[in-house]
Amino acid sequence: MFADRREAGRKLAQNLPEFERESTIVIALPRGGLPVAEEVALALGLPLDIVLVRKVGAPGYPELAVGAVTDGDDMRVTINKDVAGSMGLDEEQVRELAKKVLPELERRKKLYIGSRASFPVKGKTVIVVDDGVATGATLRAALDVLRQRGVGRLVVALPVAPAEILGELRKLADEVICLQTPSPFLAVGAHYGVFDQVDDEEVIRILKEMDARTS
Repeated sequence: MFADRREAGRKLAQNLPEFERESTIVIALPRGGLPVAEEVALALGLPLDIVLVRKVGAPGYPELAVGAVTDGDDMRVTINKDVAGSMGLDEEQVRELAKKVLPELERRKKLYIGSRASFPVKGKTVIVVDDGVATGATLRAALDVLRQRGVGRLVVALPVAPAEILGELRKLADEVICLQTPSPFLAVGAHYGVFDQVDDEEVIRILKEMDARTS
């Protein structure tokens, strides 16, 4: 068990290989992945950015991801077919549920990014960090977006995840590093002593402080 997200980030950084600073960027999945990613970026001396992804929860079970939606010019939906199928949802139904997520995704985009310029990722090594995955739906969506943006090498770094999900992620990333693969896997938060919600103010603070370090 990790004490909190920051301890998880420090331990994760200790288990990552060396990267060329000039061509590597750490990208977090906000909100929960950002404190973990900040510790990784600080330890490795790398810039930090975010990719916005929002989970599409199952009806009546909001924590169960039937898919994920990412920001961009067009809505991009990644469907968790196993979970959606078990809930009796087809692709069109998941897409309808995804539309309900867009207002919150747009709110976060304006609040977190606004006029802030994102770091270019084309041809770069990108280390994608989250605080853990359960179904992997949001992370898979993020990886898809980053591939579309032309990253050179895609590395996934996680404190905790189910072993079977890592196999799926390895098909999408060039390298996957995960510290713990507990079985049975209950939930990401079950493997942290403190797993408080990361609020908007914390996201904005981290991004401003990290931008100041790399400006």
